[in-house]
Formats: sequence, structure tokens, C-alpha cells
Amino acid sequence: MMSLRRPPTSSPLRIGLLAPLATAVLLLGCTEKDPTGPEAGPSPEPPEGATFAKAYGTWTPTEIDTCSEAIHDGYSVVGPDGRVYPTWHPPVDPVTGCTFGHEHGRNPNGSDLYAEVGAIPFGYANEHLLGSGFGAERHEDHVGHKIEWANDMEMRLGNGGSAVFSVTCDVLTKLHQGTHSPDAYTNNMHEVVYHLRCSDGTGFSATLLTPIGRAGELVDGCERGRSIQAGTANPAISPDGGGKRAIPTAACVRERVLSGDRPRFDSALRESWEINARLRSEGGGTLVSFNPYFQVRDPSRFFDAAAENRLGRPVELCRLPQIQGEDECEGVAADVTWDDPRSPFKGVRRFVDINGNRVRNAGGPTTWYTDPLGNHGQTVPFPGSIRQWIASHDTGGLDLHGPVIGRSRSYDAEGVHAPN
Repeated sequence: MMSLRRPPTSSPLRIGLLAPLATAVLLLGCTEKDPTGPEAGPSPEPPEGATFAKAYGTWTPTEIDTCSEAIHDGYSVVGPDGRVYPTWHPPVDPVTGCTFGHEHGRNPNGSDLYAEVGAIPFGYANEHLLGSGFGAERHEDHVGHKIEWANDMEMRLGNGGSAVFSVTCDVLTKLHQGTHSPDAYTNNMHEVVYHLRCSDGTGFSATLLTPIGRAGELVDGCERGRSIQAGTANPAISPDGGGKRAIPTAACVRERVLSGDRPRFDSALRESWEINARLRSEGGGTLVSFNPYFQVRDPSRFFDAAAENRLGRPVELCRLPQIQGEDECEGVAADVTWDDPRSPFKGVRRFVDINGNRVRNAGGPTTWYTDPLGNHGQTVPFPGSIRQWIASHDTGGLDLHGPVIGRSRSYDAEGVHAPN
């Protein structure tokens, strides 16, 4: 696979329109490949007079990050609206060797879908929320955008555990999943990008702000039937999207880490963001549904109502005598803080349950426009609308079930630390 580097300043720009999202990505050159796919270098300077999205230029290095804002902002993509957005970059700049201190998951260049859909503009749905008439803004930090993908995975069509037949699919997905701050305690709207293409003709590309559970409310990571009022819903008009944001609580952590013969960090700290997403027509009919679960095994926080900002920090458990030197805490020095690269808890071990996917668009147009929440689907654009692509296909009222992807991967790298 070819990887990409910063081009010489004399190189002409190549701007390609990438179906179905018509994203113009500015990437040239080549270098060696890495274990997760080809690396990408910064883009050339944005076109003169370019308009920048609100998500662009929001990252600032900490005192331990060695890359500058200018190097970071070089990783950009022109979105379907002509605005410049941040996009995926490696945790270590391949040109200068400097470190960004955060990562965005798996390099999308290795996906079989990359040539078709292009680079993912981070914050695209957020950018158009106000323009759609929603009535409130929703901004998300830069570091929480996480990409995962798989090529040639086997998926099965059927409901109730009985598969009708299996097909081969490619998936490329991105969720904004911040696991270091209190944002997800009260905010339930998070940007998801989901591209699926299957050998039976099932396929869609969706970009939306999907509400996950109720705003202001969490689900206990240990007791999934127990809801926790975590604060004031933000924004107050966020709809209930179904699904749940299951985040471990202090009581859950104490039960699973501090009891028994060995601490059970993996089960105690796991976050599960369970999505119930839809693209709907103007009349409210479902065109596409998908419900992936995005899971994190090493978040740098847990919910603690008694702590400042309700943020419990798992690394502080490593100072307790009964678990010093055990499992994740082995070799963790007493001076390691939650945002130290030496901390074993920084949200780099993630996986995605692809779960069920359904398309109801037999004989329909492949280009649809919805608002940023995936509603009011029409065949012509309207203020604040986002272009979606849906195959002219129908799964016959059945779900196409996918596997777990990314379970064996860690995205830790030189310099990576929370917030990540």
C-alpha cells in the first residue's frame, strides 16, 4: 500500500472529488508503510481564500507535545461544503518526527473504501447543526475523533439468530468518543461517520450527529439497567436517541478492581457507547438503520459524583497498596498523573461491534439529503442538510449482522497521553 508525505512546495495541488461525499483531500507523495496501513503526511496549504470550519485549528499542544499547531493543522481536508476540516493524522508526524500526544485510531488509507469515500472531515455534521434550524450548537474536541475499519469481513443476513446467507463487506467508521472529560456525562449528541459496502448490494454512507441515550443521563457500566442523572442536559433540546452511554462508576470500579484476588481493570473500566442510528425520509420512514457499539477498554476516567468535575482517575488506583504492581499498575510510578504518557489508562484500546445494519431503499435514489440528525431525508439539498448515499437496495426487513473489529489493536504510540 502506498503511504503519503508532505509534497515539495513546488508540487501542484491535486484536488479529487471523491464519491459519494465529494470530499476533496490534499495528499501527495509516498513513504514507507506502517503496521496499520500507509501513513499520511500534511496536506499542502489550503487554497487561497478557503473557508475554515469551526472544528479546524482547535488543537493546542500541551507542554509535552512536540508538534506545533501549524504542523497539526496541515492535516486537513476540504469537505463537501468547500470548507477546510481537520482529518486523520498519525500520532507521530512522519516528516519531522514530532509528537501530537493524541491519536485518531486506524489509518483510513488502508481501507478498501478509502479510494471511494476519501478522507473523513472531522466535525462536518456539527458544522451544519445550527444551519439546519436545530436551535443549539454542538462542538466536540479534536482528540475524540476515532476511526476503525475492516476489509472483507463476513456478515450474515437474518434476525433472531437464524442467518439466511452470508455476504462479504467493507466498513469504515468514525465516532467522536471522548473518554477523558465530563463532556459525555451530559452531552448525548456525538458525530458518527459510517460507510458500508457489501457483496449483496447493501451499502450506505452516513454522516450525522447521533444522540446516544438521553442527555444528562448515563448508564452504570456495571449495572446496565441503572440510570444515573449525571448533570444538566446539554444542549437542553437534545433528543433521546435510544441506545446508551455505559460508563463505569466509582462504585463499579471499587467492586471489580478492589475486591477479589486480582483487580479486574478490563471489565471495571470498559465504556460501551451503544448507537441506535437512523437515516429517515421526510415522512419519517427509515431508509437506513445501524447500531454499532463503540467500546473502550482503558479510558482515563470513570464517573465519580464526589470528585472534582465528577472525574475519577483510574491511574490513581495504582497508588493503593493492595493493587500496586498488579496488572495495568505494574511499573507505574507514584508520580504518574492521569495525563502522563506513562499512564496505562489513555483510551487507546478500543473495538467496535458492527452489529445490525438495515437498508430500505429498493428502487430509490442513491443520493439523499438529511439534517445533521439524520432526519427529513429529501432528494434535493436544503439549509443545513448533509448529503448521504444509500444503495438502491432493500435487506428485506432483515438485519445484516457484522462481527467485532479492532479487538486486538492498541493505538498507543510515542507521546500519546490523555486527553486522547
